[in-house]
Formats: sequence, C-alpha cells, structure tokens
Amino acid sequence: MSAGGGSKAVVAALAANLGIAVAKFVAFAFTRSSSMLAEGVHSLADSGNQVLLLVGGKRAQRDATPEHPFGYGRERYIYGFLVSIVLFSVGGMFAIYEGYEKIAHPHELKSWYWAVGVLVFSIVLEGFSFRTAIKESNLHRGRLTWPQFVRRAKSPELPIVLLEDFGALIGLFLALIGVSLAVATGDGVWDGIGTLCIGILLVLIAIVLALETRSLLLGEAADVDTVRAIEAAIVDGPDVERLIHMRTLHLGPEELLVAAKIAVDHDDTAVDVARAIDAAEARIRKAVPIARVIYLEPDIYRADEADRGPDPDATPGGKDRHASTG
Repeated sequence: MSAGGGSKAVVAALAANLGIAVAKFVAFAFTRSSSMLAEGVHSLADSGNQVLLLVGGKRAQRDATPEHPFGYGRERYIYGFLVSIVLFSVGGMFAIYEGYEKIAHPHELKSWYWAVGVLVFSIVLEGFSFRTAIKESNLHRGRLTWPQFVRRAKSPELPIVLLEDFGALIGLFLALIGVSLAVATGDGVWDGIGTLCIGILLVLIAIVLALETRSLLLGEAADVDTVRAIEAAIVDGPDVERLIHMRTLHLGPEELLVAAKIAVDHDDTAVDVARAIDAAEARIRKAVPIARVIYLEPDIYRADEADRGPDPDATPGGKDRHASTG
C-alpha cells in the first residue's frame, strides 16, 4: 500500500471533517443538542487524527541515521496508535459522558431543524470521504475481504480512515435518530441515548484500531504472498542449493527486512559464496522491491539441523543462547 494512496484518503477525510465540525458546532449553538455537541467533538477529534496521520507519514520519510540505522518507517505506526488513543478519549469517552449527563438532566431541543439540516449535510460530506477511502483501498485490497484488509494491511492510514469514516456515518445516523425521537416525543432523553450510543461506538472502533496498530508496532512479518515470492527468488538460480529458513519483518509499511539462511555447495570458494549471496539479494529486490534490508547467511545443508528451523531461544525475548548453526 503506497503512502500516496493513503495520503489522498487522509486529506479528503480532513477536509470533510473540518467542514462537518464547524457545521455541527453551529447547530449545537442553536439547538443545545448533546448529540450535536458529541458529534462536533467527534469530528474535531477526527480532524486532529488526520493531521496526526499526515505528520506521521512525513516524519517516516526521514533518512536513516547512526542512531536509527533502519530508518523511521515505524513512525506511521506510532502516530496510528496515537489516533486510537485520541478517538477513545476525546471522541468516545466525551460522548459517553455527554450522553449520561443528557439522560440524567434532559431538556427540550431548540431549533431542531438546524440539527437535522446539519446532520444531513454531514452525512453527504462524510459519505464523500468514505467513498474516497473505499476507492483508494480497493487499489490495494485485492481479493481480501474488508475485515481481512483492516487486519492485514501494513499501512495504517487507509484502515484508520475507513474505520473512522464508517464510525462517523453510523454515528451521524444515530444522532439523527436520537434528535428525531427527541423532537417527536418532546423528551430530550432520546437525544442523550443517541449520544451514549455514539460514544460506545467510538470506543469500540478505538479499541479495534489500538489492537491493530499495536500488532504493527510489535513487528509483523510479510504477508504470505510476499514470503513465497522471496522464497522463490532466493532459489531461482544455480548459486543457491536451497533455502534453509527465513524470517521477515516490516520496518515500516514499505520497508521490509529479510533474514535467511541459505545452503551453498560445500566445495564453493569464498568468492563463489559472495557471488551467490549478491545474486540472491538482487533477485529478492527485483521480486519484492520493498525488501530494503537483506541479510543472507550461507551454510551447508544438513537435514537434521534444518528440520529444527531457527532457534526460538535466540530470538528477542528468548533465552540468551546462540542460534542453531544448521
């Protein structure tokens, strides 16, 4: 998933949410509707979230330094996680608080037509933003279902905008229902119930975003198709007998680390081995351009050792032991 596609969706969402936020606060000033206030804060929080995503994307483009030799690609994950925190606290918890207050102390809505008009206007703008996010996501989604796309995407921007826009649209309809029932019955409690439902919805979306970005921050491997492409590229030449084992790690959405142990002929000279590694690296980069950091370790294939795979105790978090030499 390219940063360009994600940025286009983020900018569209930012423009829509800024316009919507202004309209909602104007409607709140006339109606004193808690649903409108919660929705206004929600749109303001979403606008801040989109700014965070744009800042994260910009900072992630910095060159590697001696202190950060693998670059800053994961900044996009960090800012994505911050988005989930803002959505949970500013959007969700505020709406829950406002909903509770309105249910405990209901009052009649004033100038309700302002609220209805602004909500309809907001649905149109939010629908435009959601349509843009869907269009950009379809360029990268392939055969994945929408839940699979959100779960497996390595770039955080499009899944975040998709979930935010989806939640915003549902929230707008909940607000419209709450306001309509409050007007029809003359009971402001319905406005508070609508606000409470909006808050619960935002909290649930924030939790999903937090779990997904947490997984990216911890470090995810390449997807199955990418792993297969790398494996095929490694052995696609006479210089490598076979792949013994391999690990991949996303350093950022478009930056992949590849570490593999490859089998070479036991009669190869050091020059032959060096050429084999160089050729295999070139094939990997051609097959998977995002493979930016590649470490290939030559070895002599031994079936009994290879069957053990990489030593699990040699990984971060494991025991302080040397990896298997198989």
